[in-house]
Amino acid sequence: MAPRKPIFEEEAKEEEAESFLPLRSQPPGGGADGRARRTLTAYEDGSEDETTERAFESEEKLVVAWVSDEDCGDDGPPPAFSWRKLWLFTGPGFLMSIAFLDPGNLEGDLQAGAIAGYSLLWLLLWATAMGLLIQMLSARLGVATGHHLAELCHEEYPRWAMLVLWFMAEVALIGADIQEVIGSAVAIKILSRGMIPLWVGVVITALDCFIFLFLENYGVRKLEAFFAFLIATMAFSFTWMFSEAKPSGKGLLIGTLVPKLGSKTIKQAVGIVGCVIMPHNVFLHSALVQSRRIDPNKKSHVQEALRYYSIESTIALIISFMINLFVTAVFAKGFYGTEVADTIGLENAGQYLQEKYGGGLFPILYIWGIGLLAAGQSSTITGTYAGQFIMGGFLNLRLKKWSRSLITRSFAIVPTIVVSLFFDTYDSALDTLNQWLNVLQSVQIPFVLIPLLTLVSKEQVMGVFKIGPIIQALTWIVAALLLIINDVFVLFLLCDCLDLIPDNSFPPPCLRDLHIKNKQTIISKLMEMVFSRHTDTGFPIPQ
Repeated sequence: MAPRKPIFEEEAKEEEAESFLPLRSQPPGGGADGRARRTLTAYEDGSEDETTERAFESEEKLVVAWVSDEDCGDDGPPPAFSWRKLWLFTGPGFLMSIAFLDPGNLEGDLQAGAIAGYSLLWLLLWATAMGLLIQMLSARLGVATGHHLAELCHEEYPRWAMLVLWFMAEVALIGADIQEVIGSAVAIKILSRGMIPLWVGVVITALDCFIFLFLENYGVRKLEAFFAFLIATMAFSFTWMFSEAKPSGKGLLIGTLVPKLGSKTIKQAVGIVGCVIMPHNVFLHSALVQSRRIDPNKKSHVQEALRYYSIESTIALIISFMINLFVTAVFAKGFYGTEVADTIGLENAGQYLQEKYGGGLFPILYIWGIGLLAAGQSSTITGTYAGQFIMGGFLNLRLKKWSRSLITRSFAIVPTIVVSLFFDTYDSALDTLNQWLNVLQSVQIPFVLIPLLTLVSKEQVMGVFKIGPIIQALTWIVAALLLIINDVFVLFLLCDCLDLIPDNSFPPPCLRDLHIKNKQTIISKLMEMVFSRHTDTGFPIPQ
């Protein structure tokens, strides 16, 4: 039997894009058409495919008032913009934006400000724009197919490749969760004036999955409202700090508009870009957009949903950019060019802020702690949310939501408690741990970017909503750039480790036969390896 035709295209070519991992050929009834028909059945008669894991049950989805097909056909002009409809679609983009505001990003912001001043704000702007492009592709995949990225990887890849992708996604999620939980625990320690140790803060933060389960029972809009409150708390806290610091308006404008990169700030620059793509966030966004009832069989519905989701995601990331800019500016004004600039980290930042800016009506130490707590709490809950979709989608598990939440939370909580016990009294060690967790995220990025870009370029999956050749080329260029930058980030951390090796013990015996005489030679060779990986061997762009 021949495969079914993809939706919206009766005579589409059955060509598969080349992939970093081999895509499984479509079985009869598979592809976008099979997925769309399953979703449509749920709308027509209330039945569901009991063998397929879903991001949201049919009754959980928010109903959107669509323009009837008689008023606006697939080939007619799009309906007029509606603020009410934009409000109905508002939610998934703001949950996605929380990954741009997690404790790891805040630490990158404060270090960039303290060490580079305002000079890297332009890079923060363009890094956010690159992140927006990737997240919009993730939303496009979820809306056009009716399935999220983890489910599509389960369907499209052979079992061995799917299991590799699942393992890498879980590792990335655990690394992100450790950062986020520790960020919340640090905030609790700050707000309690050190009375609550780090490991107790970790246990308190781990209980957030019960808040998540409680809110989820009351519908997706209640959950979105809770996250909106946390984002508003961050915005209020860091705006207050910004107003207290009174940074230079001219410096902010020049730093945002004029590209400048010095040799001493390359590490901070790479760190800013490296925090943009969080692997679990790509999986999360492709699932969140399915919280609205959209029929993938109706082209006009998909087009309108993509339009509003694009607007909402753009607004959300503009807000996240402003919050990150405020944090960077506060530390740039207070600590750029000072002796303590290199020693500021997530845990001691509040104390440095207090010494620099004083108390005022509300001590800035507590304002920082409140903002950090909101960032950590919101990101840990979204991490739990993403863990549900990743595990359920890749493994096609149909578990109760409380079971999936507890399982995904337990994956991260045990190593996090161990880490908090070990690093509780070592501020610098905690900062080093955060850096290496960022490296862990960087290593996992290809395992989410390449499947995403391959699938959105594939006509059998996307139908007429596959991305065109120009967007396809642009996204692969951005992906290649992100991968190279993340490789450089890993390289800088390796160089830092080499700096800890005494010169009189270098090179080690295992390297002497290679005629490597000094650390600089190793750095040069590592640089060659990084760039040859993406140029000599060729980057896997679909044809």
